[in-house]
Amino acid sequence: MPKQKKLKITQVKSQIGYKKKAKLTMKALGFRKMNQTVIKEDLPSIRGMISKVSYLVKVEEF
Repeated sequence: MPKQKKLKITQVKSQIGYKKKAKLTMKALGFRKMNQTVIKEDLPSIRGMISKVSYLVKVEEF
């Protein structure tokens, strides 16, 4: 079975002033504070969440 790719997601912009739905998506991704980095599996559901808050995060594959 091939090894699953991982995504390194870093919050680069504050959630303050954005819609509640964006804040809830960030919370679902696991963010609590600025410049925090989370590691997630490269899944379509995670990619969808990232695309909704792409203006708040930076994504790296590894």
